[in-house]
Amino acid sequence: MPENALPLADKSASTTIHEPVLLHEVLTYLAPRPGGRYIDGTFGGGGHARAILEASAPDGRLLALDADPAAVERAQALAARYSGRLIPCHGNFRELARLARQYGFDAVDGILFDLGLSSDQLADPRRGFSFQLPGPLDMRFDPTQGTPAAVIVNTWSVEELADLFWRYGEEPRARAIARAIVAERARRPIETTTQLAELVVRVVGARRERIHPATRVFQALRIVVNEELEALVAGLEQAVALLRPSGRLVVIAFHSLEDRIVKQFMRREAAACLCPPGTPICVCGHVPRLRILTPRAVRPSAEEVVRNPRSRSARLRAAERV
Repeated sequence: MPENALPLADKSASTTIHEPVLLHEVLTYLAPRPGGRYIDGTFGGGGHARAILEASAPDGRLLALDADPAAVERAQALAARYSGRLIPCHGNFRELARLARQYGFDAVDGILFDLGLSSDQLADPRRGFSFQLPGPLDMRFDPTQGTPAAVIVNTWSVEELADLFWRYGEEPRARAIARAIVAERARRPIETTTQLAELVVRVVGARRERIHPATRVFQALRIVVNEELEALVAGLEQAVALLRPSGRLVVIAFHSLEDRIVKQFMRREAAACLCPPGTPICVCGHVPRLRILTPRAVRPSAEEVVRNPRSRSARLRAAERV
């Protein structure tokens, strides 16, 4: 279930109070220590970053990346408290290696990717991430570049939209929704979040689920607008290369598409051989780079889900550089 999959009656998207997901588990597996160097690939609301800095005091350092300029501003405001130990950086983790080298973090003790939206992003109607708040249909992490969701919704064909909603949102009514969008935009452009959300509800009805009927459509659009899966693949590969021996990689995913990529990547990098089954002698020459620390994905406790409903779909996986 996506991280913004709120119950229909839940209005918590309107708050800017950010609670980091799986915080105890992140600290357990990342194992920050004094003097260590760490990278937070998705600063967001800064909850994980604060905890890493506290755990690595007095001289641990953290490079905090985020594609969202608003998140970088939050990091800059926080940096003054940590006497040069927090280094904010505007950038996507798909450029992790270049940015790390630029700031002198080319060998690190731990890297965290929290792939969920922050409360600040969901609560700001101008960003277009929430189907519960009226705003422009944007969804870009970095509003200064890329294609807004409204362009996709108003220009793609039925076939392209249906494939998008099915592939990236696993939406069962993908084709019906795509047809309704094309019919609606022939009358007037679809420019706001609530326009799109109400259209989806009309097509699929109020399902008897905990999540809003538009959740999967919004997830799919956001993934494509920000090229999230491609960025994740690139970021994971670069992260392993940056880790020192015994350095830790921790990733929190919020839907099955992300989690599958993380799981398969870690398994591949932990394998001693990548030859096809039945190959009599290993010829691939693959050398394991990771040791998996979480044989199964770590999920939030029942208490955390009650306290923070957005955590319910979180899945944490961790590995150590060998």
